Amino acid sequence: MSNKTSTKREPLIHIIKRETMPWHESTLIRLGSVVAALIVCAIVTMALTGENPIRVYITMIDGAFGSSRRIWSLLQNLAMLLCVSLAVTPAFKMRFWNIGAEGQVLIGGLATTACMILLGNKLPNGLLILTMIVASVLAGAIWALIPAIFKAYLNTNETLFTLMMNYVGIQLVAYFARVWENPKGSGTIGIVNPNTQAGWLPELGGQKYLINVIVVLAITVFMYIYLKYSKHGYEISVVGESQNTARYIGINVKKVIIRTMLLSGAICGIAGLLLVGGTSHTITTETAGGRGFTAIMVSWLAKFNPFVMILTALLLAFLDAGAQQIATDFGLNKSFSDILTGIILFFIIGSEFFVNYKIIFNKSHKEVK
Repeated sequence: MSNKTSTKREPLIHIIKRETMPWHESTLIRLGSVVAALIVCAIVTMALTGENPIRVYITMIDGAFGSSRRIWSLLQNLAMLLCVSLAVTPAFKMRFWNIGAEGQVLIGGLATTACMILLGNKLPNGLLILTMIVASVLAGAIWALIPAIFKAYLNTNETLFTLMMNYVGIQLVAYFARVWENPKGSGTIGIVNPNTQAGWLPELGGQKYLINVIVVLAITVFMYIYLKYSKHGYEISVVGESQNTARYIGINVKKVIIRTMLLSGAICGIAGLLLVGGTSHTITTETAGGRGFTAIMVSWLAKFNPFVMILTALLLAFLDAGAQQIATDFGLNKSFSDILTGIILFFIIGSEFFVNYKIIFNKSHKEVK
């Protein structure tokens, strides 16, 4: 009877999680991913359209920074995306997957719209704006509180719960768009109080969006201090690492979940206030514009650091503005510009693998008996 010798082959590649990486090395990896993405985008552009990729990139820059109007539009989009990203960050750091920011923003905006329509001619403008602030914050906070209570006490799936509440929020906005439609039969609310401008947030320095930028900048500073230096921020981190550990050291996990989601929803409510009262002065089912989902990417790429989120939100706002300009100047449909945006994001997100993991090639790759 012959003896069979079992052999095994040592793997050629080992993937090891890094302990830490110096900031300059991680920065070089991320910059390298952007350069690689631009090269791939150039190849795709020439292959699909025959256009000069350099002209395409110049057009993207022009679409974002080509005029003062475009710059302010970019800052507005950056501020709104950053605001929603800051809102979801405490929940995500706590490992509460709040996918409902879209609905929370809409509900905050709906509360603002209700105040403008129902109280616009009854209150002084200053008192009306104060009422709008309170109403939007409460509406967003309550909308986030509902899934938080179910998670804290019944351990429901917060991802599905918050996602489903987005659709409820959308349908509520659609319903009130019919109730308050203007003109009748249009199915839309239209610009609210166009003559009196009651409830419109004031322009600062002659700039319509400056107040939005200032408010979001203040929220950014607050959120950085709150997460990094406050007791609440410490409790969020501990609960995110391990709920059992949090309970062992005396942290009330249910209380932390509810408190954190109240904060998350309140900031989403502020985003709704700024979008309605400071930007469009109306509300539709598209007012949130998908920011509730894009904010997840902004928060994760920044590793929950509010100041780094400014850069990641700026990148996405720039890509969006540049993509629209490409579609206009070159007569291409929006799908092509979305392809370029997708390629760039793919490389940027993929670079995080090389930041977090190290690949080791086994030079003595051979069979071992």
